[in-house]
Amino acid sequence: MIMRKILKIALPIIGIAILLGIVVYMTSKPGSNQQGGIVHTVTSKDGTKITYDKLGKGPAIILMGGALVSRSSDSELAQLLASHFTVYNFDRRGRGDSGDTKPYAVEREIEDIDTLITEAGGTVYLYGISSGAALALQATATLGDKVKKLAIYEAPYSEAQGVAEGWRTFRSKLSELLEANKHSEAVELHLRNTGAPDAVIAEMKASPAWQGMETLAPTLAYDAAVVGEDRSIPVEKIAKIKATTLVMEGGASAETMPFMRPTADKIAMTIPRAERRTVEGQSHDVNSKVLAPVLIDFFSGNK
Repeated sequence: MIMRKILKIALPIIGIAILLGIVVYMTSKPGSNQQGGIVHTVTSKDGTKITYDKLGKGPAIILMGGALVSRSSDSELAQLLASHFTVYNFDRRGRGDSGDTKPYAVEREIEDIDTLITEAGGTVYLYGISSGAALALQATATLGDKVKKLAIYEAPYSEAQGVAEGWRTFRSKLSELLEANKHSEAVELHLRNTGAPDAVIAEMKASPAWQGMETLAPTLAYDAAVVGEDRSIPVEKIAKIKATTLVMEGGASAETMPFMRPTADKIAMTIPRAERRTVEGQSHDVNSKVLAPVLIDFFSGNK
């Protein structure tokens, strides 16, 4: 009952993928995937174990989730895509069953993706959502021809007035809390930064999901690093992307996250071979059943 109430209040703000993904993460057994099989692992360049589920048959596609989720949050999308692609659904470092070698750097996460690409045969499609979209953009710019096509949904950059200063303050406070091992407070800070009201946060703290959030709290610093120093769009880097790219935001985000549309517009204008699409009726928590046909159409096309 508590979780249903939380979902009703919080969905427009933080999304069911975060809440349910964390609950699944808490209840999943290490070493098994959501289909009941054995998970796969690869070792990244710095020795970090990266864990992934592999399902389906066809061209390889790698899925990248955002903040406070493990690979379980993309399990439904992976299943929907598996009829057309070989899907690599992985835990980013520090999450789920993957390792977490210190110190963290965005370059290490790109190396993780490069290792998965090698495992997948040398070339892949990439899909990322939220901070995973920001990571996918940077990985594609770095890895060049290894990424054949890229699709992103709502990379959380914002160049609205006052955002840069607020973002720097957020990152500084987040670092202080994590260094002091105040994981619960770090999660609260993140949720407030996304716009969650105190009443919603209080409900969540009383739910089973909170423990999972606390476990994943250290990775909030990783997502913040991926988004960057001032949260601005890294135009010089992404202008180097050669892959055909689909840039998406949700039509419903115009009310809850109005910065998403101008951000998506600018990203699409910056990348030489980019397509721009608004997924009508969807918020930051995009429905996998709505998204999957869009991705299948894009990645299966001849462009």
